[in-house]
Amino acid sequence: MILESLLAYAHIMAFLMLATFMTSETALCRVEWTNAAVLRRLVRVNVLSLVSGLLVLLTGLARSIWGVKGVGWYWSQPLLHTKISLLVVMLVLLWLAARRYRGWLRTLEADGSLPPAEALRRTRLLVMWAAHLMGVVVLLAVFLARGVGTR
Repeated sequence: MILESLLAYAHIMAFLMLATFMTSETALCRVEWTNAAVLRRLVRVNVLSLVSGLLVLLTGLARSIWGVKGVGWYWSQPLLHTKISLLVVMLVLLWLAARRYRGWLRTLEADGSLPPAEALRRTRLLVMWAAHLMGVVVLLAVFLARGVGTR
């Protein structure tokens, strides 16, 4: 039972890390706060968001392999597949934001210009959509843990 508890703890902590870094990313991606230092920090925080998302996937996989319910039970659940699919969508949105941040950083280093306000707004929306999807992923996780909608 200690292993199951540690696996659940690691999975929850990975989600909290992801929430923290996505929140930081959303807060930093504002027109009124944008400067060279913030742009560099956005790149670093986005990497942490992506790493945290990967940790969510890995700790979830660990729970399915070494957890009490086992691989057979977890992988037969449609909720798990929905949860993983939404998490992948979240990571794709964060990856798209990462590409934009890196492009902005290259432009900054080349000619010293910052991204336009509309580009910042659109990129911030990507991260916010990812953050809002996480609320659905966590709800599905709670349903899965409690046996709601499972086979």
